[in-house]
Amino acid sequence: MAMREVQITFDSADPGALAAFWCEALGYRLQDPPPGFDTWDAALDAWGVPAEERNSRSAAVPPEGEGGPRLFFQRVPEGKTAKNRVHLDVRAAPGLRDDERMAALAAEADRLVSLGARVMRRLEPNAIDAGTIVMQDPEGNEFCLD
Repeated sequence: MAMREVQITFDSADPGALAAFWCEALGYRLQDPPPGFDTWDAALDAWGVPAEERNSRSAAVPPEGEGGPRLFFQRVPEGKTAKNRVHLDVRAAPGLRDDERMAALAAEADRLVSLGARVMRRLEPNAIDAGTIVMQDPEGNEFCLD
C-alpha cells in the first residue's frame, strides 16, 4: 500500500492567529494563495467570500522542500472543553539528555510562552522518560515539548 499524506486539523476560534502561532512554533509558513492570485484577499475577493468569513480557515505548511504534515485550522463555534485525545510532540531537543535536554526544552517553552502558549507541567527525566514539558497553544490545545 502506498504511503498516505496526513493533514492535522485543529478546531479553532481564530484560525488565522492559531495558524500564525504554529508557523512560529514549528518553522512552518502560511500556505500560499492558489495559482493566479498574489494574495489570499485577492482570491477571496474573486470568489465572493464575505469579510466575516475570511478568517474561517487557514493552513500552515512546511518550508519548501521540507517534509511534514499540512496543518489546517477551521473555525468552530464552540470552545475547547476537554483534554485532547491526540496531541503534537514538538521535538525541541533531539539527541540531548538530562540537564542539557531540560534546559533546551525550557528555553523553547519560554519562546513559545512569548508567542501566547502556556506551560502546564514539567516532567523530569527518569528511568523510562527523557523528560518533557507539557504545554497549551493559545487556544488551549495540549502539546508536548519533547
